[in-house]
Amino acid sequence: MKLHQLILKDMLRRKKRVLYATLGVVIASMTVVGILTVSVAGRDRIYGQLEKYGANLSVVPATRSLTTGLGDLTLGSVTLGENYITEDKIPLIRKMADGEIKRSLNLDTPDNIAVIAPQLLVQGELKGIPVIFAGIDPQETTVIKTWWEVTRGKYFDGEEQAVIGPLAAELLKIDIGDTIVLNNSSEVTVVGILDETGSNEDYQVFIPLPVLQRSFNKEGLVSIIDIRALCTACPVEIIADAINNNISGVRAVAVKQVAATEMGMLEKINNFMLALAGITLMVGGFGVVNALMASVHQRIKDIGIMRAVGASRNQIIKAFMYEALIIGLLGGILGYAAGTLLAYAIGPLIFEGSSIVVVAQYLPLSIVLAVVLATAATLYPAFSATRIRVADSFRSL
Repeated sequence: MKLHQLILKDMLRRKKRVLYATLGVVIASMTVVGILTVSVAGRDRIYGQLEKYGANLSVVPATRSLTTGLGDLTLGSVTLGENYITEDKIPLIRKMADGEIKRSLNLDTPDNIAVIAPQLLVQGELKGIPVIFAGIDPQETTVIKTWWEVTRGKYFDGEEQAVIGPLAAELLKIDIGDTIVLNNSSEVTVVGILDETGSNEDYQVFIPLPVLQRSFNKEGLVSIIDIRALCTACPVEIIADAINNNISGVRAVAVKQVAATEMGMLEKINNFMLALAGITLMVGGFGVVNALMASVHQRIKDIGIMRAVGASRNQIIKAFMYEALIIGLLGGILGYAAGTLLAYAIGPLIFEGSSIVVVAQYLPLSIVLAVVLATAATLYPAFSATRIRVADSFRSL
């Protein structure tokens, strides 16, 4: 009988011990595959949001928080600064954005390079329910929010109109053709309902900016200004610095910087999770060592007989290595499947809204990791088996 046939027969005879050893490898590879798969989903979600968000730059009012107190008692904090941006800053922001882009890219053109989309956010009520009204420039907004789609009705083609998010329409029971009263001062007609985007926009009601400003006495004010530079490799960080250094009362933030911060946090989370995976690998390795050491004690008679009939130390070590290879292959395949299922279970809990996909490239990684773990954990039991003497095996009969 050949050596590998002898190993297979022996493993089938000791199913429970082999199962325990394989289980340790499965848990270890499952943890690694699950963490890596969730990490890929989180990274894809961040990149997807970055690509989906059309603006390269957002300009918001420059506010700061001041903590108040009485002696050693903290009485809370107050926000200092204006909550709105005056519209007279928009031409300055446009000039600054276009100027920096043209200067950085050596362009000489009178055309606008950047799209400027101001937005006014006002809280109001519809049918007794608090609602966020968003005043927008319909034309500029469609250039920035390229993912917008009107599923019912149409987009703006007049001023006294409204387009509403799908969840707001559902909750408020508003349909195409319904009239919305703005602050008891003016009315607009709902002409379209947007497709669901999975963001706060689904709950908002969009009104042309001048109409909303008049209705809520906010003439000349906006809440945020989105900027999209119509060029590749536009220097958004330089534009943000120029706006922050030259225009008072506003703060410009590059979306790329926000994404970089999120990616940094994701990297820290991944490192922590991989550290846990490393601990799991160690535990799994000890599990394999324990199971195989128990196997050595169970097989003292068999190993002694092998030595008595002329088996060399290398053949005995090779027998254990074959067993480790089989355990590693089984553990790697099962660990990959279990890790993928684990990612489907915990991925949406860690990164809300993330979409878990099967990463086929992790199957060979899981197998290699499991085989290396099983082989490394088998070395000590294998060398222990070679030290068994024939006389010891007869005493175990």
